[in-house]
Amino acid sequence: MGSVLDTMPAMFDGMKLAAVATVLYVIVRCLNLKSPTAPPDLTYQDTTLSHFLLKSCPILTKEYIPPLLWGKSGHLQTALYGKLGRVSSPHPFGLRKYLPMQDGATATFDLFEPLADNQSGEDVTMVICPGIGNHSEKHYIRTFVDHSQKQGYRCAVLNHLGALPNIELTSPRMFTYGCTWEFAAMVGFIKKTYPQTKLIVVGFSLGGNIVCKFLGENRTNQERVLCCVSVCQGYSALRAQETFLQWDQCRRFYNFLMADNMKKIILSHRGVLFGVGSTKMVDADLSRLYTATSLMQIDDNIMRKFHGHNSLKEYYEKESCVHYIHNINVPLLLVNSGDDPLVHNSLLTIPRTLAEKKENVVFALTLHGGHLGFFEGAVLFPQPLTWMDKVIVGYANAICQWEKQKPPCQSQVESKSHS
Repeated sequence: MGSVLDTMPAMFDGMKLAAVATVLYVIVRCLNLKSPTAPPDLTYQDTTLSHFLLKSCPILTKEYIPPLLWGKSGHLQTALYGKLGRVSSPHPFGLRKYLPMQDGATATFDLFEPLADNQSGEDVTMVICPGIGNHSEKHYIRTFVDHSQKQGYRCAVLNHLGALPNIELTSPRMFTYGCTWEFAAMVGFIKKTYPQTKLIVVGFSLGGNIVCKFLGENRTNQERVLCCVSVCQGYSALRAQETFLQWDQCRRFYNFLMADNMKKIILSHRGVLFGVGSTKMVDADLSRLYTATSLMQIDDNIMRKFHGHNSLKEYYEKESCVHYIHNINVPLLLVNSGDDPLVHNSLLTIPRTLAEKKENVVFALTLHGGHLGFFEGAVLFPQPLTWMDKVIVGYANAICQWEKQKPPCQSQVESKSHS
């Protein structure tokens, strides 16, 4: 017995050493230091417009270089975005607008006026749809809005229904994966309030699905729209749900985290969603919500019922932009990251195939960036402004320049083709 006790400290030391070695091995693997950097992989048709855009927005053709020590890990990029949003994010000043909806819901968005003249000399508004459960107060949105304002863009940012912690729901419904009602109301308000303004449509993650679905649902939605940019969306919820249950790239773990966040949002409004005035929810749905460990379970038990979908498959089919995106005729930039742990590579055949078939589409796939990360920086500390912020504004500037130099006859022809 004594000999065993004598060896226990050494055994514990060995276990500690093994644990440290394991952690270091995981960190090294996660950091991915040896991974190369490269310009985005671009898919587009050889047209006058695409040549002009790539020349006028050179960041799309240049090497994206993330921070050396951790930026080549999609997990760390995603984690930093999720935890901090952005570094030293500004505090742009905006006015909150409230829009009553036909079903009793109240949509809200924040309006930010430009801080400089747009280089095109025109009045241009960016209509922005954030990611799942996000709103205008998120750091990555604030950073992007501040950058856009300084480049002469007015910004309107949708607050997803139920996402703002200090705004109560006024009907038993909250945002879903592909409901475009609130975004359409915001766009309608901007068009009516600023009759001379042109629109740049921007969507992040889930917001990318919503804006592409909105534009593709009806050709009239594309009127006065100069272009659309979608970043880090998954295009098809039905195809994505299968990958979200896999442990590859820790997607199952991310699924759990996002489900937990959705639970908190739903439960913060349970009085309205499950109260006396709610006809679509019952106590059994609330019980299933408490035990849900994936977004699919929440979508099946709660989210699909807001719009009366009979099944999860029907909900995902009807709310995914993959069935509408081919109807978009304005210039469209689709951006994804190759190491995005939330968007499986199999989903990227959708934007790639679209860009191969349609002249107005450019698909940019970076090696690194994670999910809505795209941080830049030399070694350790990231810069406040990300590659993503620069790309969107750079592309918007190029489109405004293209519109300004186009012959009037070409503009009239394109206007008729959209109507």
